[in-house]
Amino acid sequence: MAVKRNRKKEWVYPVAAALLAMLTAQGCRKETPMPEPEPFGREPYTLAIPSHFPLPESAADNPLTVQGVALGRKLFYDGLLSANGKVSCATCHRQELAFSDGVAIAAHGVSGKPLERHAPALFNLAWHDTGLFWDGGSKNLESQAFGPLTHVDEMGMDLGLLEARLREDATYPSLFGEAFTDGVTAANVAKALAQFQRTLVSGNSHYDRYILNDTGTSALSEKELHGLSLVRQKCGGCHSGELFTDNGYHNNGIDDDFSDGSHEWIHRGRYRITLNPMDLGAFKTPSLRNVMVSAPYMHDGRFATIGGVLDHYAKGIRDTEVTDRLLYQNGDGPGIPMTGEERTAIIAFLHTLTDEVFLNNRDFSNPNN
Repeated sequence: MAVKRNRKKEWVYPVAAALLAMLTAQGCRKETPMPEPEPFGREPYTLAIPSHFPLPESAADNPLTVQGVALGRKLFYDGLLSANGKVSCATCHRQELAFSDGVAIAAHGVSGKPLERHAPALFNLAWHDTGLFWDGGSKNLESQAFGPLTHVDEMGMDLGLLEARLREDATYPSLFGEAFTDGVTAANVAKALAQFQRTLVSGNSHYDRYILNDTGTSALSEKELHGLSLVRQKCGGCHSGELFTDNGYHNNGIDDDFSDGSHEWIHRGRYRITLNPMDLGAFKTPSLRNVMVSAPYMHDGRFATIGGVLDHYAKGIRDTEVTDRLLYQNGDGPGIPMTGEERTAIIAFLHTLTDEVFLNNRDFSNPNN
């Protein structure tokens, strides 16, 4: 029986669509609507959004402010947030790797033990409105932060101790006071981290300049254009739109055994959250943006190269009841057929999605150096 799951929901917002059209006509970037003025001198932070991107949903309960973003950036790079004072968010999320860490399974947390999932890249998180983590187990960036902060094998931090450390620090009390009415709290740590991470917008690659017809830098080669066409045709069911992800959850056929000895069912994917049997082995679709600098791939980092990923989709997909039918492009069987020439073109195009401006943006780098 054909199974169709995780189709992207499409909603029509006439007002948002009209606003988007107006902003697109005015320039190559657009700005989020200005929020209400912040009290106590806090300055609203205006998020610059590429004009060909959809508008993100605003976080009404944690609006971006200049002070909050700056605090979140400082916290992101500070080992003070971990039990041993040495592990920061940036330990597993390096800017030059699109805020991924370059290893399949990290073991650089406070315990030194290997984790059970691959650290995802961090960018365009303002559009992640279907949940965070590989299985969507966290509703938003604010709640997500407490996972790594408190996990025994990651940062291993007691939240009461964290608050005490920050209150005793020479600079943090005043920074928290500038950013939040109630000062140093664990909740505000999460809010500040979330604000900074929402500013990590990547939309200035060679591909983007081509789409925006940036004179002098916009041309794609014939091979790259062929690769773009192939990605839209063969991969666009999941890696859709200008974000190159549907932010959905799909079983992409990398496993056919979903028994999981872990007490947290960590390898059962989205099923762990929904308890829907059709979500067994389904994991969140990562963006193809910056994919050539964020290896290895998949939720467990099992594929070291993009060639290994393409091999899987061409001839390695497991045929199960829950394998996503979007992958059945080989007659009635699973697989995405591609010739050697097509593989070469796809890889050539994927290189055009690397955003060197983002990878080197000093606004996202360590302010503590």
